[in-house]
Amino acid sequence: MIHLTAIDELARRLAELVPPGARAAREELTENFRDALRSGLRRLDLVTREEFDVQRCVLLRTREKLEALEARVLELEAELGQRAPPH
Repeated sequence: MIHLTAIDELARRLAELVPPGARAAREELTENFRDALRSGLRRLDLVTREEFDVQRCVLLRTREKLEALEARVLELEAELGQRAPPH
């Protein structure tokens, strides 16, 4: 999950980029930037690092099983090819 402190820091930095004449509204701008950033991130379909790592492990295990099954199918096909009577 995105750390809210990182969003707050980014919003603060964006507000600091505002020209000096508009700095009186810095607090309001900071809040608007923060809300916009949070809203944008919520719309993204993000997963936590833990979820990502779990799914990565599942995928690796599945790939290993698939490779083992493919190898076994090749073995069985080879055995059937040796047993098949010639035509």
